[in-house]
Amino acid sequence: MLYGAMNFPIHPVIDEISRIADLGFDYLELAMDPPMAHHTTIRADSDTIRSALENRGLALVCHLPTFVSIADLTDSLRQASLAEMLASLKTAAGLGAMKVVFHPGAIRGMAHFVPDTARSYCLESMDAINQLATELDLTLCVENMFPGYGAFFEADEYGLLFERYPDMQMTLDTGHAHIGAVDGSRIKQFAERFASRIDHLHINDNNGTADEHLPPGGGSINFQWLVKNLKTAGFDATVTFEIFTGNPGDLKSSREMFNRWWER
Repeated sequence: MLYGAMNFPIHPVIDEISRIADLGFDYLELAMDPPMAHHTTIRADSDTIRSALENRGLALVCHLPTFVSIADLTDSLRQASLAEMLASLKTAAGLGAMKVVFHPGAIRGMAHFVPDTARSYCLESMDAINQLATELDLTLCVENMFPGYGAFFEADEYGLLFERYPDMQMTLDTGHAHIGAVDGSRIKQFAERFASRIDHLHINDNNGTADEHLPPGGGSINFQWLVKNLKTAGFDATVTFEIFTGNPGDLKSSREMFNRWWER
C-alpha cells in the first residue's frame, strides 16, 4: 500500500514535490488546477517535474481539474470543460501517472430543474474521458461526491456508472461520503457494494455537515470500521491524505494513525 498527499495548486509544483517528499510520503497526488498546476504549466515544466519526482523517490497520481463543468447546460462551457479534462489526461499520461482521479459533473444553476438532461451531458463527457483513458492505458478512478454537488453522491448512481464503464475504478472519499450521512450509512454502502472497485482512497474527516478536511479523529467518521472492511476485501492500493488544516503535522500524524489502524 502506498501513502500520498496532494499539492496546493497556488504553489509551484516543484516546491510541493519537496514538501510532500520531506513529509515521507510515497507519492504526490497532483491536483491539476490553476494557477500553478494547470496542464499548460505542467507540460512546460514536465521534464523538471519528472526529474524532481524521480530524485525524491515519489510516484505520481493525477487529479483532473476540479473546477470545471462537464455537465453544464451551456454547450460551449461544457465543451471547454471537457477539453480541459482531456488535455489534462494527456498531460498525466506524459508524466507517467499510476492512475487518474476525476469528479463527475455537478448539477448547478438551472440544471437543478432538468437534472436528467445534465446527467446525460455528464455521461457524454465521461464517455469521451473514458475512451481517451483507455487509449492512453490509464486507470480512471471516479470519485464519489456529496449532496451539495447535486448528483453522483449516492451508491446507486455509482452502480449505474460501473455498469456503463466496466473498467473504471473508484476513489472513495471518506469526507464526501459522510456529509449528510453522519450515521455512516453511505460510507458503508460504498465500501460494501464496491469493494472490488475501490482502487484509491481520499482520507479526511468531518462532522457530517461540511467538507472540512480534518485529520482522522477530528470529526465523526468511523475509520476503524472502514479499515477493517477494506482489509477484509483485500484492499492494497493508494491512499491520499486530504488534510487541509494548514498544519503539516496533521498530515503526517494522520498517515501514522491510519497506518496503526491498518497494522492492527
